[in-house]
Amino acid sequence: MLQAVGGTPLVELTRFEPAARFRLFAKLEAHNPGGSIKDRSALELLSGAIDEGRVIPGRSVVVESSSGNLGIGLAQACRYFGVRFVCVVDPRANRQNIAIMRALGAEVEVVTRIDPVTGEYLPVRIRRVREILEGTEHAYCPDQYANPLNPRSHHATMREICEAVPGGLDYLFCATSSCGTLRGCAEYARQRRLPVTVVAVDAEGSVIFGRKPAPRLIPGHGAAVRPALHQDGLADEVVHVSDLDCVVNCRRLAHREAILAGGSAGAVLAAVRRLGDRIPAGATCAVILPDRGERYLDTIYDDDWVTSHFGDVAHLWKEQGPVAEVATC
Repeated sequence: MLQAVGGTPLVELTRFEPAARFRLFAKLEAHNPGGSIKDRSALELLSGAIDEGRVIPGRSVVVESSSGNLGIGLAQACRYFGVRFVCVVDPRANRQNIAIMRALGAEVEVVTRIDPVTGEYLPVRIRRVREILEGTEHAYCPDQYANPLNPRSHHATMREICEAVPGGLDYLFCATSSCGTLRGCAEYARQRRLPVTVVAVDAEGSVIFGRKPAPRLIPGHGAAVRPALHQDGLADEVVHVSDLDCVVNCRRLAHREAILAGGSAGAVLAAVRRLGDRIPAGATCAVILPDRGERYLDTIYDDDWVTSHFGDVAHLWKEQGPVAEVATC
């Protein structure tokens, strides 16, 4: 399993936006063994804790909050190293993710109460993690929201992209949640003085970049609490996208490129389209597609679910005309 984490393919998207004046490449993180970019973080977080003596296989208990993907990554890493794992999720985590974690031996606890201040589950999940830590002997929380090993794992992500893109990278579009991917990629670029414009993509209703909290439908990007890993100036530009943006661009990607990707993939692709007129001709752009779409078959890829939340919007991803005709979704 360890040898399969990372080294994911980078493909050029030639059909997604055929009228674009720039080249667009996608890093397919679904090809990690657990199906998402969080496998990188999970492996770094756990192996680092073992190396430092914070986690001892056969004795320690790892406890973490996750919307699903990090939970899967930690479940497989903990299973490999022989460490008990307790994952705290909320009702937005889909059933398949929970089933995968349990199949890998994880204990999954679902919080059902919403935080009265933010209207979100995340603060409740974090508080529950603290309660478990206080009441469990030899318990350890990797804390993806504050642990510097999280962004360190994504130095390799950015290195892989830069090495694979022909002629040098001009723009990187990265979804934000814990800020681990964003910070790691930005650190790698700036340490090497690479002339890359880093675009952070956040959800409408997320507080990461100072906006007021609001309900969100699509998990995987955005946050109800600003992560400790966040630093001002990490991104050269920030784009906020709606749930509808995510749905439309996930479905557009499947329709035009036959790639079934998760919700945050739709977010970064929506940001590319929004900034498309400002990207110089001949530029090279890359998007990180964090996870696979099979875990969203009951939501994003379910026509009845989409219609119930957004109405009849299928024309927005089936439209074959210029980007200007559909960019306002």
